[in-house]
Amino acid sequence: MILPIVAYGSPMLKRVAEEIDADYEGLQELIKNMWDTMYHAHGVGLAAPQIGKSIRLFVMDSKQIIENAEPDDEDLHLYKNPTKKVFINAYITHRKGTEWGYVEGCLSIPNIRENVYRPEEITIEYQDENFEFHTETYDGINARVIQHEYDHIEGILFTDHLKPLKRKLLNNRLTDISKGFTKADYRMKFGVK
Repeated sequence: MILPIVAYGSPMLKRVAEEIDADYEGLQELIKNMWDTMYHAHGVGLAAPQIGKSIRLFVMDSKQIIENAEPDDEDLHLYKNPTKKVFINAYITHRKGTEWGYVEGCLSIPNIRENVYRPEEITIEYQDENFEFHTETYDGINARVIQHEYDHIEGILFTDHLKPLKRKLLNNRLTDISKGFTKADYRMKFGVK
């Protein structure tokens, strides 16, 4: 089932999400719905707060970015190893490497894309959809997508990483989104508490 995506301005997007356990009701169906919603909206990641659930769950699939990328030679190493995964109760334990800029967007903030700088490599501890524990290291575009989605379960949006002047310049457009004055190719939900 395709779910509506919570829009910028909702307090739901600014909360630190809560851990869940294997008894979380309807989890497997929720994960399936998140995949359906993400692909329908042409996203590469989706976090539970974006569909109105304040839980530490996100999904990501970097395949389309990696397959469609045309990076120059010096950035070629950043686009490798497509990754499709479910992350539950995730915590980034380490970040390292040179911060690099990439133009990010967000399904909760339609029609706004800005350059965000993030470290090249991360180590993350998480549980998969079967609640098996993993500690893994990612780099390049995979690390970027994971950090973006991880921020959602920490109550952080990509616009929070922008310099104050850039945020100020975007303020009117962000306010319009929060009031429902935006267009997206997918259903959105405004003012979710």
